[in-house]
Amino acid sequence: MSRSSVFGSPLFLGFDHLEQMLDRVQKNADGYPPYNIEQTGANRLRITLAVAGFAMEDLAITQEDNQLVIRGRQREEGEGRVFLHRGIAARQFQRAFVLAEGIEVEGAFLDNGLLHIDLQRPMPEAKVRSIPITRPGGGAPRSVPHPRLRGEEG
Repeated sequence: MSRSSVFGSPLFLGFDHLEQMLDRVQKNADGYPPYNIEQTGANRLRITLAVAGFAMEDLAITQEDNQLVIRGRQREEGEGRVFLHRGIAARQFQRAFVLAEGIEVEGAFLDNGLLHIDLQRPMPEAKVRSIPITRPGGGAPRSVPHPRLRGEEG
């Protein structure tokens, strides 16, 4: 059965990579470790992961293209230990977040079993560009500046 996609419209040119990113995010839907995403300022975000039991040496954060990947792997120090009940998971994890173009990772810190990763979203600059119109057969291009480029109100 084929899946309908909003990006399948011919009006969305060059957005096919977004559908691939959405597929990757769905595959990463495991609930461990739990996390929060909060807005800490007008252009700032913070991802907080609950990583109780993990030391800083057990965690790795990488940015791979447009993905922020957090990996955790606890070292086995259970030699000689006998658990009557083991309810605290000591499993490895990988959690990935797809970052929009321009999002920058400012830093990360570990505090009381919570890993905080701060992100900044810079304000995009407005871009206006005039596209020259040419005549078929190599005629000279006719360029009409955009009214905002000429300094006129519009």
